[in-house]
Amino acid sequence: MSSSVPAFAELLDQCQSSAVHLELRDSYAPTERFEAWQRGERIDWEDRESWWHPYDQLITDAVARGVVIRRARVVSEPVSEYVRWEHYVTHANVTAGEEVRWLPRRRATRIPLPGNDFWLFDGVLLRVHHFSGDGAVVEDEITADPEAVELCGTAFEAVWELAIPHHLYEI
Repeated sequence: MSSSVPAFAELLDQCQSSAVHLELRDSYAPTERFEAWQRGERIDWEDRESWWHPYDQLITDAVARGVVIRRARVVSEPVSEYVRWEHYVTHANVTAGEEVRWLPRRRATRIPLPGNDFWLFDGVLLRVHHFSGDGAVVEDEITADPEAVELCGTAFEAVWELAIPHHLYEI
């Protein structure tokens, strides 16, 4: 990741009103948590200390400051094993304070979508994620380019409007 790109925590700390995240991939590079889930290990949601991560606290702190955090995932159906796992662990995102929705890819045909996942902070600053073919992060890019911001903001809102709230989306 480029050293000129501020850390996510720094960007979220500077955020004042909204942070939106659009995810477009059906799989990302495997993590230890995903591999444990594949082996049948499940999270004890009652034991918050066992699964609460610094990311979750960042989200909780931002929401407590009044920042609205929304995440939308565009997914192919039937869903990949990775998306099945993401749906399972989204309990942590929601508990931390994120609003999460899922949009089946077949319902996204009329939406002009950017080619990359991104975070949009306060509707003015984009953190764009660039991935390799196997889902590993290659680098992140920061831009305030008005055309890119407009495209990503409009795409996110169009996805959000059509997407299914997490608690209603069944896999």
